[in-house]
Amino acid sequence: MTRMLSLAALATSALMLAPAAASAQAGGYYAATPATAPAKNTLITSGTLWKCTDGVCGAAKSTQRDVIMCQMVAQRIGKLNAFSVAGAAFDEATLAKCNSVAR
Repeated sequence: MTRMLSLAALATSALMLAPAAASAQAGGYYAATPATAPAKNTLITSGTLWKCTDGVCGAAKSTQRDVIMCQMVAQRIGKLNAFSVAGAAFDEATLAKCNSVAR
């Protein structure tokens, strides 16, 4: 009986973690929406891998400051229409600062 309860608890834990893992893979910690589609589906900025799908580029959390991450991706793919960190979108002023270095 104890073995069955342990297995049920393990299965429940795995099911609860699955959506979080899928969400992290789909969007990442950073999300950049370029004004024009990038030429490549992947790019690297200062050791951070960005994957672009469906008009949005996502990357895992970096040790760089958020504005620096935005500027690095804008330098590589051009002007951004939006940039968010952990689901929180940059305001207009911060996005403008980011886009000031866009290619």
